[in-house]
Amino acid sequence: MGLGESVLAVGAGERPASFEQFSAAIDPAWMAEVLAATGTASVRRRKLPAEHVVWLVIGMGLFHDRSIAQVVQHLDLVLPARNGGQGRVTNAAIVQARDQLGAKPLAALFAQTATVWTTAAADTTRWRGLAVYGLDGTTLRVADTPENVTRFGRPGSRHGEGAGYPQLRLVALSVLRHHLVAAAALGPYRTSELTLATTLWGAVPDRALVILDRGFCSYALFHALAEPARQRHWLVRAKAGRTALKAHVVQRLGSGDHLVDLTPSRGTRTAHRTLPATLRVRAVRVHHRGFRPYLVFTSLLDPVAYPAAELVALYHERWELELTFDEVKTHTLERAEALRSQAPTRVEQEVWGLLLAYNLLRLVMSRAGPARGRAAAAPELSPRAPRPARLLAHRLALAARRAAAPSRRAARRTRALRAPRTPAAPLPARRQDQDEQLPA
Repeated sequence: MGLGESVLAVGAGERPASFEQFSAAIDPAWMAEVLAATGTASVRRRKLPAEHVVWLVIGMGLFHDRSIAQVVQHLDLVLPARNGGQGRVTNAAIVQARDQLGAKPLAALFAQTATVWTTAAADTTRWRGLAVYGLDGTTLRVADTPENVTRFGRPGSRHGEGAGYPQLRLVALSVLRHHLVAAAALGPYRTSELTLATTLWGAVPDRALVILDRGFCSYALFHALAEPARQRHWLVRAKAGRTALKAHVVQRLGSGDHLVDLTPSRGTRTAHRTLPATLRVRAVRVHHRGFRPYLVFTSLLDPVAYPAAELVALYHERWELELTFDEVKTHTLERAEALRSQAPTRVEQEVWGLLLAYNLLRLVMSRAGPARGRAAAAPELSPRAPRPARLLAHRLALAARRAAAPSRRAARRTRALRAPRTPAAPLPARRQDQDEQLPA
């Protein structure tokens, strides 16, 4: 059995066997700790205890093609009845249990698991001693209810009525070479990515490099993120035009490689009066044939320890975060029109469960590669070295869903495939004569 087949085989059995590798990845002590810290642990016997509701929300991300009631049934989350019979729960009880749990336990569990999983993963694929992270933002459509519209808002449109669905904004910090989400912040659509990102800088570990889109090219941000004592560095594409930062060349380091002093704009100086008058950074010119040249700024000032050519190649790994968003929205959510939760608190709860489910998928995938005999990644990788095995996340998601009972649509599709095919009508005599005249 090849690697792809072994991954697709996950979830082919019953729930206790196929779901075990997902549930085993989360330490029960973590679950108990976050429930106790948020005051949501179940005190009395319930059909759906708090820890089961957590797994329900994670299961909603893993089995997005199933109804919530089907997820509860498949994962066997309802406690048995007092007489020993099979426990049952209504849809209203599921909604009530989710409301009682809230979003904070899922957010806390995500932060706990992400810290453990991503730190270990980033250590295996360092670039010149630095863990490689990326940060960027995206949006998610949510159910069109009055509560969600009030909480998250709609994007504008040229017709003045706004988009069809309200949307939330999500900013994520990711381990680029493993597609694991290390931290995330979400808020209304009107909240800027730069504002949400300010809550994530504390999640960047020591001895790390964060690759940023040019939307994050901010003088104040550079000062907030760069900490030489902790070896936290950044790499970002410079803006052009009227919004470009003013740069004064101080020293030439090589062809297209200079040390420059950046100066803040008048608005930045007014908003952040404690900022210094200048900031010394490194500017590297990037020019690919057929495209306009541009600059990348970085806090890595040593041209010997961090060659310019490698920095140019490394910047393009920023697109790995776009692939992470694609895996979440296209493959895990299966291009869903919108998230299914109808109330803002449940929407936020669903997002944290989705990110937990995605990280679980990527974690199982990363463990599947070495298990099938693939060589472990070298501890130091240059930008052009082979990355770890990038298995498609949706394959494992689809495989996990195989364990669930087939939906009505799938059952109809199966019956259609098994239906006997009617024999094709014979060709007209003239058409047969033409076919016989074709050369063999």
